[in-house]
Amino acid sequence: MTRFRPCIDLHAGSVKQIVGGTLTDASEYLKTNHVSTLPAHHFAQLYKEHNLTGAHVIMLGPGNQEAAREAVEVWKDNLQVGGGITDENAAQWIEWGAEKVIITSFLFPFGTFSLARLQSVLKALNNDKSKLVIDLSCRRKDDSWFVAMNKWQTITDMELNQESISLLEPYCSEFLIHAADNEGLQAGIDHALVQRLAEWCSIPVTYAGGGRSLEDLEAVDKLSSGKIDLTIGSALDIFGGSGVKFSDCVLWNFQQRIYK
Repeated sequence: MTRFRPCIDLHAGSVKQIVGGTLTDASEYLKTNHVSTLPAHHFAQLYKEHNLTGAHVIMLGPGNQEAAREAVEVWKDNLQVGGGITDENAAQWIEWGAEKVIITSFLFPFGTFSLARLQSVLKALNNDKSKLVIDLSCRRKDDSWFVAMNKWQTITDMELNQESISLLEPYCSEFLIHAADNEGLQAGIDHALVQRLAEWCSIPVTYAGGGRSLEDLEAVDKLSSGKIDLTIGSALDIFGGSGVKFSDCVLWNFQQRIYK
């Protein structure tokens, strides 16, 4: 069954909710929905108390390593860490206590997919694909979706489809997929993408982007026949939102009887 998966998005060392499409190196274009006064490790403790497994910690740019490490320290072997992960630091994050590492941009030098780089990351993890999540966050082009990297600003050569999913599945334990055009807008999920992901993927998938209500959890559950999990960020009350109560998401998971 579809479950709610929490997140900790870090930007400049703080927990923030950002409109994904505005995340560039030029700060004047950045649109921020919420900047928390609470540190990353507070949210890690909150998720731990409610046994919300599968949470992802995403470092959006530099200056976030310390905050991410503090979060991981609070709930070792239960948080997934992404943002700037390469074959050189993947194993280090596992040693620091991350359950899994999430990788995106390193796999696409100059926007072109590199199988050799993916294999090098897996090798760094002692070929243990249970420790690896591939982030296939994407942007829409007409009726298709293409993987986006570099803070979702660079469109790569990889189209999301059955072929690309089948290529990558043997190398990882799950996918994390932000619909970057919907991220942070609280304008609803990309129904078509959720439906396609359920058709294409045979391993766990977490979708993020546009979630704004409990009805979106119900929609993802129905569209994917319970195969796809949903992250809700900006709409959550713990992140300054008004659309969804964190307590209701906890209750949703409890009612689905999916606690591990």
